[in-house]
Amino acid sequence: MESIDRSFKNNKDYYLIFGLVLLVFLLSINTDVAEYSLHKQINIPQGFFYYTFGVDVLVVLSWLLIIFFRKIGVILFPLFVAVHFFLHNYFLSTFLYSDVTVLFLFIGLGLLAVIPRWNVLK
Repeated sequence: MESIDRSFKNNKDYYLIFGLVLLVFLLSINTDVAEYSLHKQINIPQGFFYYTFGVDVLVVLSWLLIIFFRKIGVILFPLFVAVHFFLHNYFLSTFLYSDVTVLFLFIGLGLLAVIPRWNVLK
């Protein structure tokens, strides 16, 4: 009789889901880079980019924590994405659909992949 791998580390769905989540978040990073390249023409405050790119790095780091099966990444990822969204909303009065899509994917698909693995996460 074969033993069932309950660690879930060999399942590809976990990595595919969080690969998709990162791919969609790259749209937000692309928006930040585009805004940075045009910041003089559209009068964006210079300090905005320090905050935004810093939060981008924190989102990617929390994503890496999720990939390496850490519970703190599951908690920090949506918080940092929400902070990124609110930075755009506060400084530029823009509604980033890519951030909202990332949150929906994380809640809809990401948690579907995380909840059965919660006991495996460190």
